[in-house]
Amino acid sequence: MKTIEDFNFNGKKVCVRVDFNVPFDADYNITDDNRIRKAIPTIQKIMADGGAVILMSHLGRPKGKPSEKYSLKHILKHLSQLLKKPVKFADDAISIETKKMADTLQAGEILLLENLRFYEQEMQGDIDFAAKLASLGDFYVNDAFGAAHRAHASTAIMAKFFDNQKCFGYLMESELANAQKILLNPIHPMTAIIGGAKVSDKILIIDHLLDFADNIIIGGGMAYTFIKALGGSIGNSLCEDERLELTLEILAKAAKKGVKILLPKDSIIADKYSADANTLLSDSNNIPPNWMGLDIGPVAQKDCANLLAESKTILWNGPMGVFEMKSFAQGTKAVADAVVSATEKGSFSLIGGGDSAAAIAKFNYTNRVSYVSTGGGALLKYFEGKTLPGVAAITG
Repeated sequence: MKTIEDFNFNGKKVCVRVDFNVPFDADYNITDDNRIRKAIPTIQKIMADGGAVILMSHLGRPKGKPSEKYSLKHILKHLSQLLKKPVKFADDAISIETKKMADTLQAGEILLLENLRFYEQEMQGDIDFAAKLASLGDFYVNDAFGAAHRAHASTAIMAKFFDNQKCFGYLMESELANAQKILLNPIHPMTAIIGGAKVSDKILIIDHLLDFADNIIIGGGMAYTFIKALGGSIGNSLCEDERLELTLEILAKAAKKGVKILLPKDSIIADKYSADANTLLSDSNNIPPNWMGLDIGPVAQKDCANLLAESKTILWNGPMGVFEMKSFAQGTKAVADAVVSATEKGSFSLIGGGDSAAAIAKFNYTNRVSYVSTGGGALLKYFEGKTLPGVAAITG
């Protein structure tokens, strides 16, 4: 498949689907601009070739209606600063006025469209809506990995209108290449760290990982469902009782395949879900009634570190505890330390977006791991073995 490097965009108007779904504070200041920064090289390549750029993105979930809270105009100033040039803004994605703005766009100029999710047709994958977006340019670049698992008009349907005049941007290429280092040819031993709240959210990825991982570290709230299934007492810890049998099936399948499943031996427990809760250290399988596990303990942290030190390939998706609260952040920090240490000794580490990326950023480790994905949900689907609509739209 051709890459963005195989094309010269001189004289072309290029529709670029980016993922500018970034967080804001109450005053509309961007609190994490990583997704915007990651799209800059693709935009710069097109401009350097002599092309014009029409940027398309979603922001949040406005449910098909215009909303001040979710307007992309709030990123305009910061985007212009990053690109070191003014960016034009169309306050509507498909109006006659927007078409005029696109038609008169000159080489080296940039036009940002308003939030595509202000239209229900975007989420519905409506072909007429996709056609109107496609009419704005003569080339299509998809650089929105964070939305690649959505079969939306701008991510999966637009590409139909561009025949061979389409490709991935640098970010999409990089995301796929790094994911494939684990999916297609991991260097062993390969360890996956899977955390988060629910087994049900991660069951498919765990099942798929059993085919090529050597070790799977289970942390976060989901660990207590496994521990209860094995006969442990977990107090008020998070548990999906309807998944107990399923976790036993996972453990049996892992044993049959020779995959080591590491559950936390000890936990930091609390008498309530709060930053100011009383805390104790407890064996994970002997948590008192009315107490709950909110982080992995020091023995579990050491177990994780020892396993990661022996690993040559590492995938991390999901925190070990409620890392947003200082009292329950140490387990996630310890795992982050171990991942960084392994990376610095030559291991390949992929951080799977979402909370994992947020944790790495919180500890200032973003530049000390091999790759931090911009797509939490998309990467999860990819590692479940699913075809991503945004990828298939380009590769055919």
